[in-house]
Amino acid sequence: MATPMTETRPGAVTDDEKAILRVKNLKKYFQVGGGFLGGDGLTIRAVDDVSFFVRPGETFGLVGESGCGKTTLGQTIIRLYDPTAGQVIFDGTDISRLAPRQMRPYRRDIQMIFQDPSASLDPRMTVSSVIAEPLNVFGIGSKSERRERVQELLRVVGLNAYFANRYPHEFSGGQRQRIGIARALALNPKLVICDEPVSALDVSIQAQVLNLLKSLQDQFALTYLFIAHNLAVVAHISDRVGVMYLGKLVEIGEAREITERPRHPYTQALISAVPVPDPQRGRGRIILQGDVPSPAKPPSGCRFNPRCPIARPNCSVDEPELRLVSPDHWVACHYA
Repeated sequence: MATPMTETRPGAVTDDEKAILRVKNLKKYFQVGGGFLGGDGLTIRAVDDVSFFVRPGETFGLVGESGCGKTTLGQTIIRLYDPTAGQVIFDGTDISRLAPRQMRPYRRDIQMIFQDPSASLDPRMTVSSVIAEPLNVFGIGSKSERRERVQELLRVVGLNAYFANRYPHEFSGGQRQRIGIARALALNPKLVICDEPVSALDVSIQAQVLNLLKSLQDQFALTYLFIAHNLAVVAHISDRVGVMYLGKLVEIGEAREITERPRHPYTQALISAVPVPDPQRGRGRIILQGDVPSPAKPPSGCRFNPRCPIARPNCSVDEPELRLVSPDHWVACHYA
């Protein structure tokens, strides 16, 4: 029988002292049902003991199937949800337990680009009002300075400043997402959480928005946490990638290392599903059996073991920890 290789060092996944963001053992649980007549109800373990770090100026991609908890993780980091347990250390400060008033200064430094631009933009507000809202909330600049800032941001994201007095419904999906990006940049943030920013767009528009995000990162020294379910998209824009399954990270590594030498069976299955542009070159497709288990009743041991093609008896008993298998490459699998 194969045996685990290399070392497991608790906390090492978040050891980087230069990191602008360090997430340590973060958990977010939701109670469903119960109440006055419903008994105890169910506990949904949306994010369960997740640890990673993001270095300044890099893009950390977070990928996984729909429902794996990646969006909840991003929203917990930005404190749209309060964490159940764990730490979110941003720029040297643990913000996971800060009161709303204490959290306010960090709102300027962490911004979010949402998945659906149609839902994230108020249809009753003009584009100018949408982009200027963060400036108004924090009292930045005079009225004329804010107007100039809005026009500058529109030009930066590739839109005509003349559009400032139009409403969101007058734009295409790609243009609305550019407006959302402009709003996220209004306060010159240090970290931008991109929650599936291209999944609602046509493929050709996706490429334009991805290239825009990369250009803006170079121009303004931005740091991205990029969340998506498409591994090809994540690998294209990211420096490092974290693969998430049922509330847990199962593999972390350099983007090229993850795509060319995936170690975890789940990552290998995701890679096999990415289309190959050359019709003469085949790729062996790995078809996973069964359905994704419920986060309310996750399997014991390794959460992937009911669908894993290399599972052994101990996989249903012993939960694997992230361990270093090569430089800056971590895998949560007993037999990777």
